Amino acid sequence: MPDRSFLDWPFFEPRHKVLANEAARWAAANVASLVDHGDVDGSCRRLVKAMGDAGFLKYAVPEDGRFDVRSLCILRETFARFDGLADFAFAMQGLGTGAITLAADEAIKARVLPGVRAGTTIAAFALTEPEAGSDVAEIALSATPAGNDVIALNGEKTWISNGGIADHYVVFARTGEAARARGLSALSVPADTPGLSVAERLETVAPHPLARLRFENCRIPAANRIGAGGDGFKIAMATLDVFRSTVGAAALGFARRALDATLERARNRKLFGAPLADMQLTQTALAEMATEIDAAALLVYRAAWTRDNGAARITREAAMAKMVATENAQHVIDRAVQLHGGEGVRAGSIPETLYREIRALRIYEGATEVQKLIIARQLLATADTEG
Repeated sequence: MPDRSFLDWPFFEPRHKVLANEAARWAAANVASLVDHGDVDGSCRRLVKAMGDAGFLKYAVPEDGRFDVRSLCILRETFARFDGLADFAFAMQGLGTGAITLAADEAIKARVLPGVRAGTTIAAFALTEPEAGSDVAEIALSATPAGNDVIALNGEKTWISNGGIADHYVVFARTGEAARARGLSALSVPADTPGLSVAERLETVAPHPLARLRFENCRIPAANRIGAGGDGFKIAMATLDVFRSTVGAAALGFARRALDATLERARNRKLFGAPLADMQLTQTALAEMATEIDAAALLVYRAAWTRDNGAARITREAAMAKMVATENAQHVIDRAVQLHGGEGVRAGSIPETLYREIRALRIYEGATEVQKLIIARQLLATADTEG
């Protein structure tokens, strides 16, 4: 049974503990029957529909436009503990519409959000390009006027989560109001728009729906712009500000499952005539695992609490949470593999599955190295202001 004592920390309100218990009960009863790792696309569709029916997607796509980031983190941590695809299916509904929730006009919201909230449609966030990953300002996909209030999109996106199964994409493109980051806009693009195609499905060590998208004279109404022209970078960063700390929460879910599995292994595995848990080296490893999890949880829920209590931006807090939680989870899971011995590298075992799942979290939504740059720049900017 995972440690739930963190729910008594002062970051939370009673409703958060209720939500955590409700999500854990639902996941225990439903996730295993909904997930088939041989059918990733179908699993995600089933999970999204079931989460919509259960009411969990209202936290990822809030009707009032106000994210409760603590609830998002609790749900991601809980679902990740049961299966990586469950976390993925939930999170991408929020990330895929976050820009719309935060910045779109009422017409776009009314057209897109209800289906995503209900789990009847699937959303995606199309930011990354072949030559624009960590440096969003290098986005090259063009969005140019094509007459009669129409915009034509030309270019590519890659590593797009839910690519190939999404019904709707939020696409970030170069509209040219200014150079680099100030010349980007966010656009609402239905997946069935002529000129938008899936160029390639991408496979990774932990299978998820991912694709490279191609836009060839893909025409959308100019009214599909989200926010003002040139605000795309700002909108993308505001969206990541909300969801980046939740990546840390997913890492916590993976790490907690690794610790639980290792505790069970240590109690039941005999070595030299005694339980593995009796060895001091094992006890040291378990202590380090538990401490790294708590340290990460404090940063994750500090960031979420700060956002929920009115902070306009939590750029530094979210970067710290994402960096430490994903790196610590990697350490925890690596120790779990080691303490499981041969079982730890057996395909399909809990440690092996978690080892594949955690690796991507250290890269997507900003690699660890990028988080360090963000934190340092925030510190330097504060020092300049105070100086």
